[in-house]
Amino acid sequence: MTRPHVTLNAAMTLDGKIATVGGDSRISCEADLDRLHKLRAEVDAIMVGIGTVLADDPSLTVRRVRGKNPIRVIVDGGARTPPNARVIDNSANTIVAVAKKAKREKLKKLRNAGADIIIGGKKEVNLPWLLRELHSHGVRKLLLEGGSTLNWEMLKRGLVDEVQVAVAPRIVGGEKAKSLVGGAGFIKVQQGVKLKLSRVGRVGVDLLLIYQVVGVRGAEKNR
Repeated sequence: MTRPHVTLNAAMTLDGKIATVGGDSRISCEADLDRLHKLRAEVDAIMVGIGTVLADDPSLTVRRVRGKNPIRVIVDGGARTPPNARVIDNSANTIVAVAKKAKREKLKKLRNAGADIIIGGKKEVNLPWLLRELHSHGVRKLLLEGGSTLNWEMLKRGLVDEVQVAVAPRIVGGEKAKSLVGGAGFIKVQQGVKLKLSRVGRVGVDLLLIYQVVGVRGAEKNR
């Protein structure tokens, strides 16, 4: 394998929402937050999309358990990451992956703020290339923390190996509330990502489901 082992982790409500219509994504119980930070401490890098950065302004560090902060990777084709975002500080290295369309002045501001910039893809970041690039720099385990658009792009290309979901005992509804996976979606159920359940457990008041990804029809080969 010439890319990292990728684990998609998320907390969602029983009706599959990872945020409310108002943008509230505080879904995990305290025990699940501990689990998340333990996962972070066990990987080499965390990856999120620009939508997550703009909506939540996360720091993506290990704070609730002992462990080293992993590299933080932001998939941001247009270099929209604010230079003062919490994810860009001296607590860990931050990589902003952009496409060739990104404006030079934005890249300069991000570099000045302390971020490392890598460029791959014309209009959007080439995700298979990005994972290979991260692997070449020593990233063997990668934690994918969303959001829904990046989850879709990674899953449909067959770039996810494991899915861990904590299901909170809440129903929030909302047609426009973001679900675990967004994007265009598959037309037929049989085209969907096939999973194999490997573990069921409880974490605090939440239900923990862990799946191994079996395969995706038509997914790009991971070379």
